[in-house]
Amino acid sequence: MQETRQNKIARMLQKELSLIFQSQTRMMHGVMVSVTRCRVSPDLSICTAYLSIFPSEKGEEMINNITANEKTIRYELGTRIRNQVRIIPELRFFIDDSLDYIDHIDELLKK
Repeated sequence: MQETRQNKIARMLQKELSLIFQSQTRMMHGVMVSVTRCRVSPDLSICTAYLSIFPSEKGEEMINNITANEKTIRYELGTRIRNQVRIIPELRFFIDDSLDYIDHIDELLKK
């Protein structure tokens, strides 16, 4: 029962965070940020979001910028989901490098 609730909240957070990043990265031409996966702690107080950043060369710079603005992102998320959840979860962001890993494997297989 608890896992179903966690999955619903995680999907909602992933959707809302992706909309927030989509609106914010329109100002930065040439950079695309997408939320690939969200995981929520059992008490729904911590959300771990995995971000895929294109181009991957700007990944470290973008993740540092996002973590520096974590409070404003949480505030904007709170204004969007305040009627669905009691506690706005604390946000943690990590780079999802699975696409780079897949490209590396493809290159190795082609050799």
